Amino acid sequence: MIDILDVKVGNRYTCNFTAKKVPLDQFGRPGGTKSLADLPIARLGDYVSTGELVARDLKQKLVEVLDDKTNRKFVVEFANLENIVEADAED
Repeated sequence: MIDILDVKVGNRYTCNFTAKKVPLDQFGRPGGTKSLADLPIARLGDYVSTGELVARDLKQKLVEVLDDKTNRKFVVEFANLENIVEADAED
């Protein structure tokens, strides 16, 4: 696993992430503007998924992650990232 501070600009990385206080539908999927279906928001909660790192803000300790499941971007704190690995060139 790679530390988020060791990520090199220009390389591709994937990670597991937890987005906090996300509007979720009754099935635990992102709702509202991030919805893939026309379902109402049931609650705010944590959304756990995997994705590719898109951007990093060292000053605010935030990253933007492109979610593999929804193809949507989430802003996530450094502390809510796990298993950062360099992506294969073929992906």
